[in-house]
Amino acid sequence: MGGSRAQLNKPHKSRFSTKSSRNLHKTSLKDKSRIAKSERNVAKGARAARLQRNKMLREQKKAALLKEKRASSSSTSAPLVILLFGLSASVNVESLAEDLLRVLSNDGAGDVSSTVASSEYKMRITVLKAPHGNLLSCMEMAKVADLIAFVASTNSLYEENASDFGYIDSFGSQCLSVFRQLGLPNTVVFLRDLPSDLKGKNELKKMSISNLAGEFPEDCKFYPADTKDELHKFLWLFKEQRLTVPHWRNQRPYLMSQKVDVVADDLNSGKCTLLLTGYLHAHSLSVNQLIHVSGAGDFQLQKIEILKDPNPLKLRKESDAMDSDDVIDVEVVRSLDPDSMTQEPLVVENVLDPLAGEQTWPTEAEMAEADRNQKQKRLKKRILPRGTSEYQAAWIVDETDDEGSASGSDTDDGMVLDETEGYYRGPKETNNSDVDDDDQASLDDRDADEETDTESVMMEDDNLTKEQIEEEIKKIKAAHAEDEEYPDEVDTPLDNPARKRFTKYRGLKSFRTSSWDPKESLPPEYARIFAFDKFARTQKHVFAKFLDMEQENRYDCVPAGQYARLHVKEVPTPVASKLCLLAKTVPIIASGLFQHESKMSVLHFSIKKHDTYDAPIKAKEELVFHVGFRQFVARPIFSTDDMNSDKHKMERFLHAGRFSVASIYAPISFPPLPLIVLKSAEGSAAPAIAAVGSLRSIDPDRIILKKIVLTGYEFIELELETAMIVRNIFHLPALILAFVTLKCRMNNG
Repeated sequence: MGGSRAQLNKPHKSRFSTKSSRNLHKTSLKDKSRIAKSERNVAKGARAARLQRNKMLREQKKAALLKEKRASSSSTSAPLVILLFGLSASVNVESLAEDLLRVLSNDGAGDVSSTVASSEYKMRITVLKAPHGNLLSCMEMAKVADLIAFVASTNSLYEENASDFGYIDSFGSQCLSVFRQLGLPNTVVFLRDLPSDLKGKNELKKMSISNLAGEFPEDCKFYPADTKDELHKFLWLFKEQRLTVPHWRNQRPYLMSQKVDVVADDLNSGKCTLLLTGYLHAHSLSVNQLIHVSGAGDFQLQKIEILKDPNPLKLRKESDAMDSDDVIDVEVVRSLDPDSMTQEPLVVENVLDPLAGEQTWPTEAEMAEADRNQKQKRLKKRILPRGTSEYQAAWIVDETDDEGSASGSDTDDGMVLDETEGYYRGPKETNNSDVDDDDQASLDDRDADEETDTESVMMEDDNLTKEQIEEEIKKIKAAHAEDEEYPDEVDTPLDNPARKRFTKYRGLKSFRTSSWDPKESLPPEYARIFAFDKFARTQKHVFAKFLDMEQENRYDCVPAGQYARLHVKEVPTPVASKLCLLAKTVPIIASGLFQHESKMSVLHFSIKKHDTYDAPIKAKEELVFHVGFRQFVARPIFSTDDMNSDKHKMERFLHAGRFSVASIYAPISFPPLPLIVLKSAEGSAAPAIAAVGSLRSIDPDRIILKKIVLTGYEFIELELETAMIVRNIFHLPALILAFVTLKCRMNNG
């Protein structure tokens, strides 16, 4: 009984312990106290180092914040840009802008410039008024705004086209989504047309805030803006507010032009020099940099002139502030000329080397090895479809060759391919045509390309009648609905053999794991595209180089906040004339470019169809892309975003409710950058927001494959010489089709 209840102790886990740990209990008390004391000292030293490091980080953040605040509120900083945007058509932005400028300038009457230096508030402010109904102007103004002041009016509650809660109409809601996509800076909401009695004013203010709070960020403040005292209160609070701008805009220098002039160039006919005058924002600009002018393109600088500031913050008492619009001759403080040795060249496309594909003369050993391989290949015959090239034949597995050799006598529709001696025509082919199979295959490929292009692009003819345009729109809508319900399905052609129509298609064992060479069958013109071995490393190097240039305070750089005049050379005269007209309503923005940003490559955007756009968006359709400060016209190709594969399936339409990848040929831009896609609305000259997204990557080697599901009616007989199994009579997987003998017989009963 005692034995069954005997105590069983757990054995020590000393199997993997060291000798010192096993003998630790033999250590004397004196040694134990010494060891414990040293461990306490180590822990104490680590804690002190951690506290010191945290203190240093706090001081660095405090110093950076103080530097940022001094830079934004000092006399040498550029004026802060406030954009007044009316949420509905009933809002009178003009009167609010006049009241705000008069409060800043302490001027009760008379015309006031849009840029004012206030000695009372110790800051300079530029006020922009967004024109209601002009989407492009509102977008360009929002790109340079340091503060967007949304103006709501109680009178908009009685508008017909207002939303459910009445303060925001359809155009205001559309612009709000655009501003969110661009990245919102600091935002406030001005409440106008409030009642004069205090009780009714407070009640209506609370109701307005409760209705509008969900449309704006959490830190957005609401201010009544009917009287001078209310605007005065806002300005004092705005003076102490820390400004935050979108990260993509804070990466590069930019100049919002206040004046645009043109100087004719006598040496180059059709070219001129564009003069852009304004304040430089964000970073320093080098005269050796390339710049991008919104709506014009990329250019080099002829020179930069630093001018005397027309709106200095500290004015003498005996002199009056002079308006920039009234200045005729502005004093030039300093002029910067580019250095021909260090100026960034305006390179757009890579130089095509016609000898890049040439090879050196082979050695004797290589020639002997090639002869041996050739003799072995001559003994091997393969039965392949007509028009199959050597590269296409390599995709057909060898197991089918043995099966096909047994029926080699049947050469009605096939041919025997000797891999070394070229093609052998069957008896029917030798007498019917004088064109060899290689030429015929290339013609078939060309026809297939032409059919694809005609399917992807709507007829572009200015002479189309209204009925023809409506018919084309109906066809595109029907194709969009069919593609959404039956993706990738293609009917078997009746007037053209399927083996010719789908010559370029190829069978893949697995879409995810099968290999595909991205350099295969590329045209020579593709060599003009710039590519990077490691794009992330290049981007990091370019940004570091730009920051080093700014910290060196070089003589060829204009510091941020200076009032300067940019001389942009070799601008086309029609483009410059158009910019002069646009400058009256839209600020012309000149932004500095990083290294390589003028070169052309293949850009990939993560894109999503906008919620308010219902019309179909077809691949290769002409769209207007707004990427950061840039805007250009492109024809994108849509594809899926397959994370676990290096191949991506092409999409014929951009469908709503999901993200796709849009690939275009455009100038390089370093991400992250926001994307807004505009398209002309049906029956309207004003553009509509078609899609939004962001720049994802730059990769010319991204593989985009077109997939088809071949369908037919009644009865389809298929002869596949690659011994592949047809699993469904009416829905044949498309990737099985490529480069196999395909015979379709339509049996109508």
